[in-house]
Amino acid sequence: MDKAARYKELKAEIESVVAGETSVTARYATASCILSQAFAPRFFWTGFYVVDPLKDQELVVGPYQGTLGCLRIPFGKGVCGHVAATREPIIVPDVHEFPGHIACDSASNSEVVVPVFDGDGNLAAVLDVDSTELDAFDAVDQAGLLAICETLLTA
Repeated sequence: MDKAARYKELKAEIESVVAGETSVTARYATASCILSQAFAPRFFWTGFYVVDPLKDQELVVGPYQGTLGCLRIPFGKGVCGHVAATREPIIVPDVHEFPGHIACDSASNSEVVVPVFDGDGNLAAVLDVDSTELDAFDAVDQAGLLAICETLLTA
């Protein structure tokens, strides 16, 4: 099965598992687990940084699979903060070349981050996927993750 088809299959699986689930934490935990397992070992760290309801310009670590993540990331700082500020996805082939990269784990070498919006179109979180490989992500990964995140809080 090619990668695009695998993402389509995973999207349907995640939607099925979280259908009717009202807990956002449970939805994020399910998605990070399913994605991490499906693409291991390429997906070294897979998880969500959630917009802090008490500090609306800061992300706080949410459910994830992997090594210890950063606890807080200000909007505009590092790759996740960049996506939070711009509300646009990004692929970083070499995180060591990204200005202001925050090294939560020095084993991470490349990253893809996509925004997660709630049903009202407000930024709710970012989905962050890291790899120990350089240039581990492409447009197919970005599109697949975006498609999953488009319905994650509304399915």
